[in-house]
Amino acid sequence: MGVRIGSMHFMYNYQQSLNHAYQQQGKLFEQADGSSLHRASDNPMNYAKLLRYNVSENENTQYRENIKTASSWMKQSDDVMIHMTEMMQTLKEKSVHAANSDNAEDDYAAIHKEMFAHMQELVSVANTQVGDRYLFAGQKDLTKPFEMSIEQYDRGLPKNLDVSQSAFFKGTTSDYNTELFQMLTVEDSEGNIYYLDNQKVDKSGNMAAKGDKTTDGVMNLYTKEFMDSGYKELIARGYTTIGEAEYAAENGNTEVAELLNAGRVEQFDSDFKVSDAFTNQGLLQKKEDVPASMSSVLTYDSESPSRVEGITINGTTYTFKTVKQNIVTYNGDENLISMVKLNGATDPNADTVNATGAGMFGRDIFDNANSGNEASGTAMLNELFCVCSRVNNCDIHWMSSDGVTVADVAHSTMLTQETKIGARQQLYNQVETMLDHQADNITEDITNVSGADIAKLATQLMQQTALYNLSLSLGGRILPQSLADYL
Repeated sequence: MGVRIGSMHFMYNYQQSLNHAYQQQGKLFEQADGSSLHRASDNPMNYAKLLRYNVSENENTQYRENIKTASSWMKQSDDVMIHMTEMMQTLKEKSVHAANSDNAEDDYAAIHKEMFAHMQELVSVANTQVGDRYLFAGQKDLTKPFEMSIEQYDRGLPKNLDVSQSAFFKGTTSDYNTELFQMLTVEDSEGNIYYLDNQKVDKSGNMAAKGDKTTDGVMNLYTKEFMDSGYKELIARGYTTIGEAEYAAENGNTEVAELLNAGRVEQFDSDFKVSDAFTNQGLLQKKEDVPASMSSVLTYDSESPSRVEGITINGTTYTFKTVKQNIVTYNGDENLISMVKLNGATDPNADTVNATGAGMFGRDIFDNANSGNEASGTAMLNELFCVCSRVNNCDIHWMSSDGVTVADVAHSTMLTQETKIGARQQLYNQVETMLDHQADNITEDITNVSGADIAKLATQLMQQTALYNLSLSLGGRILPQSLADYL
């Protein structure tokens, strides 16, 4: 019995040793793929590092894919916007040409034809697609964003303020490259033209904040002569804004009061907003869309009672001036597409890759922050169609002031947006270079923590193979014959 137990114990130890040698040989064979880590038990500390490095590598790969997609999107956008900027520049040049009083009627007809063709092309280019996605539709990139009407509509005719007028009447020019500063054009029953400023002037001499209807101030209605030249007398006297002049007049400066009274027809305090009378595209509101509080202030078209026609100020009725023109509508949204390029907090200003309607075509009096309307996404397009209409009507005076201003701001708005896209693309290119270097570092870290030394591995494998073969040979000699046969 004792001999049998000894044989069993001897056989068990031999078998354990042989299996251990086989396992060691198997582990060495596993490392033939170049990695020394295949399970956590191989080296728990290095395996934990490897998992972290793998996560970093996957993030890096995803960010680089995002950048490739984003760069492609922005490059396409930039190319299209360069073309649109060139068309805007041409429209600007044509507007300056149309403001030349030496033009004959035939010249205006030719200029109008060229400008209208450029506008049609501009709308078409704004609908550029990459695959089945529209570049400038916001996040509604499967929807055609810009639609130009075939028929013409009556759209409000605003007074466009140049830089000096914006500084004086609005108290700012900070948004001049992306927004038209304007007033509403109205006329009385005798056909006299006036301009209604929908921004309140604070009696303390300050301009009311955008959208602020609680400020203790008043709205003003100015004569055409005052807007053309009369205000310059106040500037010559050292007043930089209409608010300062109002304050001086309120505090006993009779000369300033006389100048203001000569140019300011009416003053009134009201909660009137542009959205009460106009849509964000500048079309007159329907009666059912007018707030109840404004129903007694606004007047309605006698031939079409369902549509707003004018406004009553201190008992006098003034009709809103309109112009027949084509209208462009925007069917996209103002939500930007974000493609994150780095981990950590997201930055919408830096991570966005597209441009939207309002970004490219700015805002005007019908859809700015003070209007009460949402952004139309087509402000400058509709303003440029207004320019086309004025050119077609040979309105030299309007073109020499308002028309040139519209074309200039429209061009500046597009150029500003193109610059933003170009700057973001450059930023993405810089981050791409950084991520490429980061990918090399991560690969090096993974190699250092999990890579196998091939030369050392080959030597160890030959040693283990030799030991294993030797164990088999030795076991066959020293084990009992019957037991060897059994095994």
